[in-house]
Amino acid sequence: MHTIERFRDAVERRDTAALEPLFAAEPRFFSPVKFRPFEGRDLVLGVFDVLFRRVFEEFRYAGSLEGTAETAAGADADSHVLIFRATVGGKDVHGIDLVQLDADGLISEFTVMVRPLSAVNALSEAVFAGLVAEGLVPAPQ
Repeated sequence: MHTIERFRDAVERRDTAALEPLFAAEPRFFSPVKFRPFEGRDLVLGVFDVLFRRVFEEFRYAGSLEGTAETAAGADADSHVLIFRATVGGKDVHGIDLVQLDADGLISEFTVMVRPLSAVNALSEAVFAGLVAEGLVPAPQ
């Protein structure tokens, strides 16, 4: 099974452990609610765990596209767009996951884009609260 199929299956099952072998050693997760990416396998997997357990309700993939696209690091990469629908805090979310693979076929960059703005705001609040609760980021002072 291809990395993307395994990734999609793990996400739909909300199985963080099944994601671990799919990521490169130092992946970057670009969030719609944070300027700088989350970096490193442990932190990226922690973000997914928060998304699975605390943020997304009724998450499902609704389609996909694939091709080649430039990564944030400037290299062309095998790239996959997974279109999703979900609910966050009672708000309907429509978004895409841009999954980019390295030469070994592992996920090196992961970018999430979401609409509408009300969903982005609900997502931001829920993700931040989950990250604080899990000790992945410090609580605001």
